[in-house]
Amino acid sequence: MVPERKTVGQVVWAAIEEKRKGHGSSGAPAEDIKLPEWQIFSSPDSAAEGKDLKLRRVAPPKGFEAVFEDTVLVERIREVRALLGFTRIESNADFAEATSLKDARLTRLGRESPTWLPASEVHGEGIFLRVREKELTKWELKPGVVSLQQEFLESHKAWRKLRKLQPVADHFPGIRLVLLHSLAHALMRQIVLDCGYTAASVRERIYCRRPSEESGPMGGILLYTAAPDSEGTLGGLVELGDPLTLGRHLHQALESVRLCASDPLCAEHRPDTTGRGIHGACCHACQYAPETSCEQGNRYLDRAVLVQTFSSLSCCFFE
Repeated sequence: MVPERKTVGQVVWAAIEEKRKGHGSSGAPAEDIKLPEWQIFSSPDSAAEGKDLKLRRVAPPKGFEAVFEDTVLVERIREVRALLGFTRIESNADFAEATSLKDARLTRLGRESPTWLPASEVHGEGIFLRVREKELTKWELKPGVVSLQQEFLESHKAWRKLRKLQPVADHFPGIRLVLLHSLAHALMRQIVLDCGYTAASVRERIYCRRPSEESGPMGGILLYTAAPDSEGTLGGLVELGDPLTLGRHLHQALESVRLCASDPLCAEHRPDTTGRGIHGACCHACQYAPETSCEQGNRYLDRAVLVQTFSSLSCCFFE
């Protein structure tokens, strides 16, 4: 009997199918990308070093040891981006759920279902910060924070209702994401001044799940470079992860959002119920980041959850 000869493509596809049957080592569904990422960044010592990933654990930022776990310096990381489709003017939904919605505004790449997608591979570096779960839980129980979460929920409902997304209360991330997202933006705006990258070249990755959610809790942010021209070889972002340096930048970032050039108008802004946006005290002068750098399209932001402002004294996480 002559053995069957397989092409390279058939061998690769067979290996992929075999991997799917085993559900991977993390036990996560195939579409849950963030869970295995969170597990690796939370336990960097167990991550295997390779040409696409290299992690190093250092002490928490100086002066913020009570708030953060050990910092993880991502000396090498690879990101693969695939183009599924595109929209004009406005996204059909939140970026995280765009692929699961049936909406005519999402234009397909071809008339027929494609068998492959255009993709790019980008190498970079980053810093992973993990907030202590005990501190997060304690902060979420503050009366002022509970009230603010309800305001964000009503704003979230109005935003989805205007876009005819049902049920309107679905996919609400909670006030925890507002805190992590606002912290990521404040730190991104601060560190690009020293790391050598432009603001559009530094991106965020937010890991946020409440204890009641599946695979929760999560509470961390990854700031990483994804500039195809430099391939993350500058080393500037990782260099800023030194405990003393990162502590100084965190302090400066929080001080910079305490006051805004648009105050008091910016500080007095509350999450609106018109459906135009989902944010509190934030604007282009203090919190907004380039659209390509933000996971949430500059929504779910409020600097009042970070520090005290003119109009809010009871919601801040960093006292």
